[in-house]
Amino acid sequence: MAWDVARDAEEKQLAEKKRQIKLAAHIHVTGHHVTAWLHPRSQIDAGRNAKHYMEMAQTAERGKFDLMFLADAPAIREGNMKALRRWPQYNTHLEPLTIFSAMAAVTEHIGFVATASTTFMEPYNLARFFASLDHISEGRAGWNVVTTANPNAAANFGKDELMSHAERYEKAHEYVSVVKGLWDSWDDDAFPRDRETGIYFDPDKMHRLNHKGKFLSVAGPLNVERPPQGHPLIVQAGTSEDGRNLASTIADMVFMQEMSLDSAKRIYKDIKERVVKFGRQPEDLLITPGMAVIVCKTADEAKRQHDFLLSKIHPEVGLEIIRTQMNNVDMSMLDPDKPFPKELIPTDDSTHSRRTRELLAQNPGTVREMYERMSGARTSHMLVGDPIQVADRLQEWHEERGADGFIIQPAYLPGGLDDFVDLVVPELQRRGIYRTEYEGKTMRENLGLKRPKSVYAK
Repeated sequence: MAWDVARDAEEKQLAEKKRQIKLAAHIHVTGHHVTAWLHPRSQIDAGRNAKHYMEMAQTAERGKFDLMFLADAPAIREGNMKALRRWPQYNTHLEPLTIFSAMAAVTEHIGFVATASTTFMEPYNLARFFASLDHISEGRAGWNVVTTANPNAAANFGKDELMSHAERYEKAHEYVSVVKGLWDSWDDDAFPRDRETGIYFDPDKMHRLNHKGKFLSVAGPLNVERPPQGHPLIVQAGTSEDGRNLASTIADMVFMQEMSLDSAKRIYKDIKERVVKFGRQPEDLLITPGMAVIVCKTADEAKRQHDFLLSKIHPEVGLEIIRTQMNNVDMSMLDPDKPFPKELIPTDDSTHSRRTRELLAQNPGTVREMYERMSGARTSHMLVGDPIQVADRLQEWHEERGADGFIIQPAYLPGGLDDFVDLVVPELQRRGIYRTEYEGKTMRENLGLKRPKSVYAK
């Protein structure tokens, strides 16, 4: 009921001003398609090429994107190495906070969201890293909160196995609370730096956290001033039950991957209702589905580019794609040109399994057809077409309340990002649903999100 009232009020405001699409560029080394590195318009050494990232940041800023999003994992992708040698995206990529510092130096407006784990990083270090990046970028830092589901990561940090899914999310709630508390270690005006009085900082405006919880013990205070945004942007990726509750309580933005508008609308409505339930306003949380995009001047050319990428999928890679999406069940015995076996369809409640069932329900088809549909960006919606077709679909999802904005996942990089900025952005601007200039200085200002008050504010 509260959601409906809030939505009615918002729609009255929208009658006077068109609701604006928010855009994030998801940078995934050579691109999001599994064969991206084989495309001639991809940067083949992207996993170690800082200049590549810096140039893409400038391209996205030219397109007035709100932010760049960089996923990460504290381990390589294990599995069938015979297949993975042909699929390099997960096994060589630069650490996101480090490269974002370089990208911030060559841009002025675009924000940067880096992935960091609540399971394998100390909260004091993480709070300090992101507060520093927010100062370095003058208010353009964001944290994608992950709990890390990759079991191979545990051994890299002296652990035999991962915590359970429920425990990881329970710890994440406590962890984010600790980090936010550390960001509030100093009042905004705690550092007068007054040469006449000789006072550099005011001890009365310093706050010790002294947190002792189930998982964490952190004294504080942080040895970095309060960030320009108050708190760097908080992003949460994932739409499991635990993920939705975590996002509704702590996040400013949700990154979800849904293949259909109907599914996106259901999750959008559900999360917005949860936000209200937890005492927040619907507009306090932006919902941004991933969109895997191939756009060219003509639809025929976009299809040719897509067909080229599909033609490069080695069957070993295709079967490995399915394995990673289906609870690591061995798929090596499957014939790519035979129907996908119904007995292998996952039945658990994980996000990956739910999406896989939806994909199979749409069109079971052959094993090859299955992995071809997963190859673009696993379970994101795939857009292949000309600028009008791509803009039409984005506008439809936006107006139908399946999204507040989108995480654009170009099939190959940098070429695919260049095409989106040059072809789709002008069309969205022509329709009046996307900015022509940045509205503010910080990422929160450009996204229309409030600057959080300190927990110690009177």
